[in-house]
Amino acid sequence: MENPIPDYLGALLDTVRDDTSGHVADYIPELAAADPNPLGMAMCTINGRLYGAGDDEREFSMQSVSKPFVYALALQNLGWEKVQQTVGTEPSGEAFNELSLDHETNRPMNPMINAGAIAVNQLINGEDSTVEDRVEVIREFFSELAGRELRINRDLCASELDHADRNLSIAHMLRNYQVIQDAAHDAVLSYTLQCSIEVTARDLAVMSATLANGGMQPVTRKQILNPDVCRMALAVMASAGMYDAAGRWLTTVGIPAKSGVGGGLIGTLPGQLGIATYSPRLDAQGNSVRGVKLFQKLSKDMGLHLMAAEPYGDAALRNIHTEGEVSVIRLQGKVNFSAAETILHEIAVHDFTGQRVVLDIERVSSFNKVGRQMIKEGLRRYREQGFDVAIYDPAGTLTDLQYSDGTQAETLHSLEEHSLEEKD
Repeated sequence: MENPIPDYLGALLDTVRDDTSGHVADYIPELAAADPNPLGMAMCTINGRLYGAGDDEREFSMQSVSKPFVYALALQNLGWEKVQQTVGTEPSGEAFNELSLDHETNRPMNPMINAGAIAVNQLINGEDSTVEDRVEVIREFFSELAGRELRINRDLCASELDHADRNLSIAHMLRNYQVIQDAAHDAVLSYTLQCSIEVTARDLAVMSATLANGGMQPVTRKQILNPDVCRMALAVMASAGMYDAAGRWLTTVGIPAKSGVGGGLIGTLPGQLGIATYSPRLDAQGNSVRGVKLFQKLSKDMGLHLMAAEPYGDAALRNIHTEGEVSVIRLQGKVNFSAAETILHEIAVHDFTGQRVVLDIERVSSFNKVGRQMIKEGLRRYREQGFDVAIYDPAGTLTDLQYSDGTQAETLHSLEEHSLEEKD
């Protein structure tokens, strides 16, 4: 069976494809000249299963999406106390490039705004590091998170530096208050090179899933970060990752996230998955217009809001039992997107020896919208492969029995006729 999740992601992209509002970042010549039309997204589970759609393999610069990952690297290498001496963790309520520091400590308010990110960048590889050595440490770390070698777009970096007066002003302010020791130009160069590292939506989904997985890279299974570091990075993403729109984002979407003016947007669901979108047109806050809409739809349809009291559904697949020509797939509990993804993966790798497949949902308490959609689509695809498919649902839990092609699912009144009742 071909997994339906990439098709679902593709259908999601189509719901926002016609929205041409917003503008590319016009204050950076290289970005101003970029094609505004690409649209892609990717999703990676903590088990390393990666799904994508659209322009999910098109490279673009990380820009501010790099901030939570460098913050995590600083926490990993230096510890909370040292990093906290340099940058705070409170939302600023101000634009990302505001020239402001905490009135009491003279530290940047958090590592997600430019002042905080420039300060955190200077912590990497020690205060005496050269710019190139510092940036190479960051590039290697990002490559390890992504599972492939990433490169720096130096033409883009040069273009940004030609128009970096605001960031230079921030760096001079940080030097004035002894937050950083490097010359202002070197600090901005180092930070701009960090932002110029190029990734794809698939890379960012895997990197985000590493944070969701307590620091273990889900594909290579290497433990890169400590779980406590991931927890702290995600907490700051939740409170400040979307700048002065962070409160509204947390309320309506509820996914720790970070945006970048290159068009990238990442979200992380702890213990579940990492999500990334790519669409270059930005709103007034510097966030991807279509990316924000996609996350809003994902949160609503898939039940991914962090504050929702909905179980993840890891044990939703009870078992697969075969007798003769008939296989029964038994589910249980609540079936949301995470549960459906696991179920679809497990049944896709199962070797069904007969031609009759029955989905037993007697012990399922509920389906959310996308969970129901994914499970039904999986059944429909098995039917298209020639299997005889039916559903056993004595409580009527699956309220919509219509497949995506308009046909109706076959239902069974009893498993007894197939001698497939579950044995105690």
